[in-house]
Amino acid sequence: MPQLKKLAATLIICFAGMSSFSALAETSNSVKPTITTANTEFVYKYLLAEIAGQRGDVILASQLFLDLAKQTRDARLAERAARTAAFARQPGLALQAANLWAELDPNSLEAQQASSQLLVASGNLKEAKPHIKKLLAKEETRANGFLYLNSLLEGQKDKKEVFEAIKEFAAPYPKLPEAHLATAQAAWLADKPDVTKSELAATDKLRPGWEISAQMQGQILLKESPDKALDFYKNFLAKYPKANDVRMSYAKLLVSQKRNAEAKPEFIKLVESANGSPEINAVVGLLSLESNELAMADKYLQQALDAGFKDPEQLYIYLGRSAERAKNDTKALTWYDKIMPGDHYLEGRLSAANVIARTKNVDAAISMLDEVNDLTSDQQIIVIQTQANMLAQAKRNQESFDLMDKAVHNLPNNPELIYDYAMAAERVQKLDVMETELRKVIQMKPDFAAAYNALGYSFADRNIKLNEAKSLIETAVKLSPDDHYMLDSLGWVHYRLGNLKLAAEYLRKAFQIQADPEIAAHLGEVLWKQGLTDEAKKIWADALLANPENDVLVSTSKKFNS
Repeated sequence: MPQLKKLAATLIICFAGMSSFSALAETSNSVKPTITTANTEFVYKYLLAEIAGQRGDVILASQLFLDLAKQTRDARLAERAARTAAFARQPGLALQAANLWAELDPNSLEAQQASSQLLVASGNLKEAKPHIKKLLAKEETRANGFLYLNSLLEGQKDKKEVFEAIKEFAAPYPKLPEAHLATAQAAWLADKPDVTKSELAATDKLRPGWEISAQMQGQILLKESPDKALDFYKNFLAKYPKANDVRMSYAKLLVSQKRNAEAKPEFIKLVESANGSPEINAVVGLLSLESNELAMADKYLQQALDAGFKDPEQLYIYLGRSAERAKNDTKALTWYDKIMPGDHYLEGRLSAANVIARTKNVDAAISMLDEVNDLTSDQQIIVIQTQANMLAQAKRNQESFDLMDKAVHNLPNNPELIYDYAMAAERVQKLDVMETELRKVIQMKPDFAAAYNALGYSFADRNIKLNEAKSLIETAVKLSPDDHYMLDSLGWVHYRLGNLKLAAEYLRKAFQIQADPEIAAHLGEVLWKQGLTDEAKKIWADALLANPENDVLVSTSKKFNS
């Protein structure tokens, strides 16, 4: 009965609007409506569409609403069809309906947005242009429209075409800073640095001190050099001290460059200017955690909690990590145990399990994770990967392999799971299995950089198939150019090939990014072969102080120092 009452109410509203069908139809000169009154056909189709939607058959509902929109030439029905088709994930149908909606109600901002979004999503930038131009023609939405443009077009593969389109959109508005900024962003993505700089200069002239523009300039300078970006942010803040978004970018970059002493006063300024904002306190707390300022991290994370931060359980995880770093595992578990079933529950259980595995025993941690219920397939994979990693860290490599072997049979065709299986196979010296599985991963996911790197490094480390190893690792570096592990592999394969100068160059770069003990072992060995024995000894000695139990580092330093 409630459903019938709802349908009846809907029909009353619809019938009341039927007299406007003819008037609406007159706005489109090309096509006239075939239904202009609430006749039997209209009532039947409308009721059928409503019932289909209520029963979950949204595809049928959207088809019926679109059919009615075409027959009545009513923009409201076209809008209903577009929204229903989008909900049903029927892009072709949604695009038809949205185009009809925009045609029947040319003054509707929502209709133009829907049409432009769907046309762009289908890769048809040319047809989307008129709709985008109509959106930008409206003065009240023009500025925000330009700020949204690059996000709208980010999925387009031809970045030069996107740049030309945005330049065309911006041409009528030479005094609008948002238009110049959008052009600068598109130029940067299209690899036109000179245009980018000139458009940013025009933006700054029209709106001095605009933080969005400044942040973009900082990101561009970061590609050249972190120091250049830091100098730019520092000078900008000296001129515009209330630019908190820029200050946040400055503080984050300082932390990433491990310049924690310089970052600390920026954190304080951010908090002081935020008037107790829980969001700012949370971000500053996280940045403090990343810079290992644990007391400061706890202070600001707790302040964010006290101020009513909208996602407190995320903060429990950060506070737990801070406690772990402070070697207070009991306190860390207390924070993790506060996380109830919901969005962060699994993350909390995984964090707690890692503490238990490290402080008590691996079996207790594995058992605890086995008790976590109602997991999706992706979540099951994360749990299995964590359990296998715990076993590997405990040197129980065969058990880790057996767990992964079972997992890849129960949850097949997951490249990340197969990759971990291959690594487990390597640890138990099943090198044929490792190679087969890594080649499978590469075939399944051609952009999986770690798989190329792992296979190439395995060959290089065993001093076999060196040309293929070099090719595999070079592919990995192309896919992930700043990854220190992959740069280490590239240096190592050049060492195996006898290219000591190149080997040292790549290994130094890797070690500069991350002072990993195995990179230290490799770099020291190459330097030793180059005759730089004192430098090699120092690198090993410093690395051994921080990582006294790393097998690769210990064996390498002993081999050359004995």
